Amino acid sequence: MVDISQSTEIPPATTEISLTNGNDSPAPPNGEYGDSKPSSENGDKSASMSPGSNPLPNTPIGGGGQSYHGSTSVGSRLAGEDIVGRRINKKKITTHTQSLNDPHQSPVFKGGQTIGNSNSMGFGNSLDTTNNTNKMSNLTLQEVQQVAAVKAENLKTWSVKTYRCTKQLLSEKLGRGTKTVDLELEAKIEILRDTKRKYENLLVLSRALANHFSSVVQTQKVLGEAFSQLSGKSQELQDEFRYNAETQHVLAKNGEALLAAINFFSSGINTLCSKTMEDTLLTVKRYEAARVEFDAYRSELEVLKLAPRTEANILKQANAQANYNNNKAVYDKLRADVGVKIQFLDENRMKVMQKQLQLFHNAVTAYFAGNQQELESTLKQFNVKHTSEDKPSWLESQT
Repeated sequence: MVDISQSTEIPPATTEISLTNGNDSPAPPNGEYGDSKPSSENGDKSASMSPGSNPLPNTPIGGGGQSYHGSTSVGSRLAGEDIVGRRINKKKITTHTQSLNDPHQSPVFKGGQTIGNSNSMGFGNSLDTTNNTNKMSNLTLQEVQQVAAVKAENLKTWSVKTYRCTKQLLSEKLGRGTKTVDLELEAKIEILRDTKRKYENLLVLSRALANHFSSVVQTQKVLGEAFSQLSGKSQELQDEFRYNAETQHVLAKNGEALLAAINFFSSGINTLCSKTMEDTLLTVKRYEAARVEFDAYRSELEVLKLAPRTEANILKQANAQANYNNNKAVYDKLRADVGVKIQFLDENRMKVMQKQLQLFHNAVTAYFAGNQQELESTLKQFNVKHTSEDKPSWLESQT
């Protein structure tokens, strides 16, 4: 056995593979290999290794009974021979060198995996992290810094703007600041808000009327059914019960037509309040916000004009003048938009309410007058659709 502790320099140990069939094993050249023990019947297979090297497991390859044994080839390298290498090249098998730095790593094949397909995956349970790496590398550090810089700049702009507008509002409430007021436009805006409140109240009342009248119509239907039942059971009052049943049936039918007209009236007011007026009020809110911001820049410009004429103040005054001009243009544009929208809203409101009020008046008058033909013509005139079933009840069909 070779005493390798006496040598001054030893080349790094490598793991090699030898192919054997059964008990056939290669003879060590010139006795430079360690004494290897043959495999026992219990499957205890081992190979003599040089100090510091890791043994390789005896894993069968394929189904031909061949196995590879891990061994060191210090003597073989010193002698310049590579017997196992020649056999591996002859078999065209790719080997994997085990690192001496990781004694816990072992070349374990997955179940059913051969050496041929282990070339692509490597030894052990390795995971493909290419997709994750590509996703991580899509956003570079420079891009992250750019996004962060943009967000920080937006936050800074919003903070300065909010502070300036809040300061202007507080100064107006405390009576220290001045406010730009368009008296004519402010009066129109106040009238619009008051009109919206009154129309919303009208909408609540019309819906309440529709709910109550719907209960009345349902009660009339039930009452008509009761009269029909009694007309069939009471021979002495059969005609009277039948007359009342027919009357309640006609009233219920006309009530459904009136209920459709009331619902149409409520729907028109709801559209006028929740869409048309609300759109104009949104423009008004934008106009008011632009007015506050414009006044804030105007106040800042007035303060800078009274400040000493230093270089820094001149630069600040130039910036404030530019901001003042920009916000004044926005304010003037929104003020014109509000005036136009209020004018169009008034014209549209007049047309819609004339139609709705005429429908409501004609339908209510025709219903309480008992004029069924006038009620039906009113619904057709305003294109009001209602589902009124004029089918006799089961009791009426039986009598």
